[in-house]
Amino acid sequence: ERLSIDIPVIAMTAFADLDQAVSAFQKGVFDYLPKPFDLDQVMSMVERAITPEDTGNVPEDPGGDRLLGESPAMQEVFRTIGRLSRSDISVLITGETGSGKEVVARVLHEHSPRASGPFVAINTAAIPSELLESELFGHEKGAFTGAHSRRVGRFEEAAGGALFLDEIGDMPLALQTRLLRVLAEGDYYRVGGRDLLRADARVIAATHQNLQEKIEAGTFREDLYHRLNVIHIGLPPLRERTEDIAILARRFLVDVAGELGLEKKRLRPETVQALETYNWPGNVRQLLNLCRQLCVMAPGDQIFPEDLPAELFGHGTARQGDSDWPEALGQWGRRELAAGRNDLLGRAQEELERVLIECALDQTGGQRLKAAELLGLGRNTLTRKLQKLDVERENGDPPLDQVAGGT
Repeated sequence: ERLSIDIPVIAMTAFADLDQAVSAFQKGVFDYLPKPFDLDQVMSMVERAITPEDTGNVPEDPGGDRLLGESPAMQEVFRTIGRLSRSDISVLITGETGSGKEVVARVLHEHSPRASGPFVAINTAAIPSELLESELFGHEKGAFTGAHSRRVGRFEEAAGGALFLDEIGDMPLALQTRLLRVLAEGDYYRVGGRDLLRADARVIAATHQNLQEKIEAGTFREDLYHRLNVIHIGLPPLRERTEDIAILARRFLVDVAGELGLEKKRLRPETVQALETYNWPGNVRQLLNLCRQLCVMAPGDQIFPEDLPAELFGHGTARQGDSDWPEALGQWGRRELAAGRNDLLGRAQEELERVLIECALDQTGGQRLKAAELLGLGRNTLTRKLQKLDVERENGDPPLDQVAGGT
């Protein structure tokens, strides 16, 4: 900068995480390279940097530790977040169930010009179609049966901030048309209302579905797709970023231990190897749930391969500690009581329900009806527990207006 503000800078670092990427772009670098790097990649980047029309600096804002990874795919995600930090244009995030789409959406918002505004999330697959319009845009008193008072919609709640539309692929066609108009015109009416309201919210959408296939099938509007897909962030499944599994697992074990007031546990090298060979159909969320389970159930301060669930990791016999979970729970209870903490039963019950529900949802690929059957619950009961425990799931079920009850 002392020599010339116009000189493009390419940063090279051996510590390639989100914070480094964000910090580099915030300081005005043209791009950054994590080590080790390919010489052809360096030459290509230098060539682009010295091309006059391509020398615009791309800023970024400091990031947190919720997004972790050293894999090339995650480095590209970090780089994209960095480039978007001074923009509030629409973003479409795609990836399998449990890959972290809402985490990315929150990080995008927190590192944007709208960071001081609210972040409002809504799972469009989790609300019956006849209620979704009112949920998004609000309604006036008397707009329909049961509308006893005016209600503010999510667009209004997100004014000055961001609205995250999760599972956008499940939105009914009729509502897609209205959403398209809002994105195009920037205004809308409440259901049953006459006052024109301004839509002052950045829209970030996400889906685990292939929207191109839905467009071809006639179930998703192509013009809406292009409105949402101004910038696309594709999240890789965990099985395609095996180098990140140990990093994530160690962080989760530390976080969960702190959250539950338990002893920190360490992964044995052979346990890491077992984790890296598993295919993780539930992706990062499944790994987090496993770490929750291991923090509570695994005896000792080290996690051995035998501590991993036999039904997932194919042990010949169940681990000896499978019958010791009441003892582990008792140890936790004694520690909590000794520390003077209250409401042990309520907290333990909620955590147990959360772990078992999320395990069942991971096992069924997010399909609530099947998960409810595994848990021995009715679907409506599972839905109420999901709401009570604030468990956000990407729904693998059919649209909920086709299923009796549920959310």
